[in-house]
Amino acid sequence: MKTKVFSLFLTTIYTCDTMKFDSTLYFITDSTGLFEETFLSKVESALKGGVTLLQLREKERSTREYIHLAKKVHGISDEYGVPLIIDDRVDVTMVSGAEGVHLGQSDMPVSDARRILGNQYIIGATTKTVEQATEAYSQGADYLGVGAIYPTTTKVKTVLTSVETLDAICRSVPIPVNAIGGLNKDNCHVLQNIPISGICVVSAIMKAEDPGKEAGILLDVSKHLLSSRKI
Repeated sequence: MKTKVFSLFLTTIYTCDTMKFDSTLYFITDSTGLFEETFLSKVESALKGGVTLLQLREKERSTREYIHLAKKVHGISDEYGVPLIIDDRVDVTMVSGAEGVHLGQSDMPVSDARRILGNQYIIGATTKTVEQATEAYSQGADYLGVGAIYPTTTKVKTVLTSVETLDAICRSVPIPVNAIGGLNKDNCHVLQNIPISGICVVSAIMKAEDPGKEAGILLDVSKHLLSSRKI
């Protein structure tokens, strides 16, 4: 069962059975080139600044290393009451105590992840077409990430997604849809009037001199977008 409740700030809180999550400002991490202490400090600063949903994305680490870092990050996110989503790995999600997993088109199918995790975990999916979006929803996804809206500098393969396609996806499924891909405080205006549930950012926070301050600015940007959207 998925429901949504609107707060006084026009932020949308979604529930995945007993799990609540707010995707207004979805922060995806990138630890490339950072010492663990520095990385964890940036994550905590972003959480203090207003991140509402956090994803740990580690493409190069071993399973053991991924679990180690996930447990540390979860220890921080739990203090701020922000759900932690693990990129790609259902096993790391379960072992680390994280609240959910995010799956790409080449990862485990959403239906299989749902069968393994049950209904107590958040499951997100990356989609780039209406067909992929409706399939992910039918298999049990709780939210979707759609993009890339702009080219990105992260170490993942990106295919640009038009704002028109993003809009069509938002209107094709009754679950939260977040825009992702090269978004920052200066270019989110292209999302005006699109019925997204929030924005996903990586470099805009990870590379900021003050991640907490940048997170606060981006949270305000996202809230402004949500307040002006036409559903």
